[in-house]
Amino acid sequence: MAARSVAGMFERELEALGKKQGFEKTGDLIKIVPPDLFAELSFQAVGVHISEDELRKIIRGMTALFSTAAKYNVTCEELLSMLISKLPKQILQVIRHVWNEEGKHLCELQKSRDLLPSGELVDFHWKIGMAVSSDSCRSLNHPYVTVELKVADYSGQITSKILELTIPEFKNFHKQFKEMSAVLETV
Repeated sequence: MAARSVAGMFERELEALGKKQGFEKTGDLIKIVPPDLFAELSFQAVGVHISEDELRKIIRGMTALFSTAAKYNVTCEELLSMLISKLPKQILQVIRHVWNEEGKHLCELQKSRDLLPSGELVDFHWKIGMAVSSDSCRSLNHPYVTVELKVADYSGQITSKILELTIPEFKNFHKQFKEMSAVLETV
């Protein structure tokens, strides 16, 4: 029963990855790569025309696939059963080989940390604003803090994340940063 539950969670998360990161499109890209090259990921001088961006998507897709499989500690058969309709047999054989060789190690790593590399904070901006009115309320007069984080992922692509915080939310945010700073000073 528990194995079915974990397999179901893995399948749902894999489907969500497909929607969020375009795994179906990544699967289409993987299909154009000959299996022996996929196994080696060496495309030079072989005549396979693949852009850097497409290669980056394949690597992200495989990283997400193995990370999710490790997170749910799925067996090789469970992993392959989720992919059988999405990828050619030869590619599945490569994935089987990699999972059989490295899956146990990845599951052990997953217990201690997330496999997906974390981003690097590139820039941080903040400003204070005042909500003075809206369509539904004539006079709000509520201050807020806007925080913009620019983060570079492991491929170097920079994305911006913007947070709008009420004053109590910002005070909590600030308190947590002070706590982290105090802990870091003890290291």
